[in-house]
Amino acid sequence: MVFEGLADKLQNALSKLKSKGKVTEQDLKEVMREVKLALLEADVNFKVVKDFVKTIKERALGSEVMESLTPGQQIIKIVNEELTELMGTSQSKLTFSSNPPTVYMLVGLQGVGKTTTAGKLGGYLKKNGKKPLLVAGDVYRPAAIKQLQVVGKQLDIPVFSMGDKVDPVNIAKAGVEHGKKHGNDIVILDTAGRLHIDENLMDELEGIKKNVKPQEIILVVDAMTGQDAVNVAESFNSKLGVDGIILTKLDGDTRGGAALSVRAVTQKPIKFAGMGEKLSDLEPFHPDRMASRILGMGDVLSLIEKAQANFDEKKAIELERKIKSQEFSFEDFLDQLQQMKSMGPMNQILEMIPGVNSKQLKNLDIDEKELVHIEAIIQSMTPAERKNPSIINGSRRKRIAKGSGTSVQKINSLLKQFAQTKKMMKQFSDMEKSMKKGGKMKFPFFGR
Repeated sequence: MVFEGLADKLQNALSKLKSKGKVTEQDLKEVMREVKLALLEADVNFKVVKDFVKTIKERALGSEVMESLTPGQQIIKIVNEELTELMGTSQSKLTFSSNPPTVYMLVGLQGVGKTTTAGKLGGYLKKNGKKPLLVAGDVYRPAAIKQLQVVGKQLDIPVFSMGDKVDPVNIAKAGVEHGKKHGNDIVILDTAGRLHIDENLMDELEGIKKNVKPQEIILVVDAMTGQDAVNVAESFNSKLGVDGIILTKLDGDTRGGAALSVRAVTQKPIKFAGMGEKLSDLEPFHPDRMASRILGMGDVLSLIEKAQANFDEKKAIELERKIKSQEFSFEDFLDQLQQMKSMGPMNQILEMIPGVNSKQLKNLDIDEKELVHIEAIIQSMTPAERKNPSIINGSRRKRIAKGSGTSVQKINSLLKQFAQTKKMMKQFSDMEKSMKKGGKMKFPFFGR
């Protein structure tokens, strides 16, 4: 869950206003005190919190809010708008050079996930029709070059390296030239980090900047470091001039302080957020959508985009045809399961649905292992068994249980659920046909 603790506290505080037909100044004062504490506990910069609360109070005390029919809802709307404003109002996209290759220089402290992020960014741009090149410029951290090469291989993105005995400025220059010669329209420089900011690091980074003139310098920040991330961002920005920020580990046990402070303090936009360990887990940062998620209002647009990216439209049309003609098989079920899994962890998907708050998600026991078991069971079936489950007799059930590392009881349970699902699909299909013909709906549970 994104910003779990902060989201819980803000939602609890604001829920006190929802049911009120009239909101007094005292009500507002009490709620804003809770909002202030929630933000400070989330390690949001003190000055940012002070300004944020002051702005909301001033807007909420306006007569059009206090005297409206739904003052509570109006105040929540104001909080949502100000939270969005705090994180940058609208999405900030990457800019591209009119004279390729476009060079992005990734900077940040050691351990923030810079090398993995370089790969993730390359993968994101490749998916969007670009030809990226990754340049291994970290010559100090053991195995940094190897790590980038492994990431590049997984994503099928070329990696330029000159080993760890060459000056990083020369590596960066040679990497850009290599990209030009080989038709790469994007060059991503993975630079060295340190455990803390020092003069040598900054001199080196300034040297790279001066020699390759990157289109954008992107600061990679660990969202879990809270207030420290803001101090780091300020230092990098004052020395180098940062163009944008990528927040990593936003899916972790993060208090949210970095995301809510870093943009307000540096005035630099958050461009992407790392939402998981997979190389595909990098999302463009939408301040309005993130504010909605924090306040438990869901994020329908991101959910739709995830579905569009992971679901095959032709397959969806074919699936609809199969459901209507009763041809839906375990093969189709497996295909749907794999497409759904590719969208990400179930908890992350559910929190995008409006009205599903973090408390409800905590009480909901989503056993992702169960999906793995179902997948293993279906994959242990023969093509004939997947197409026609009625042929699965006792000996076949034992073989499938053995092959999937499960039990005969699990096989029986899945077969029963599948039969019930098919039956339900047929009933919905019959209802749809009946409605199209203008007939009366027949509900199977209330007689024919």
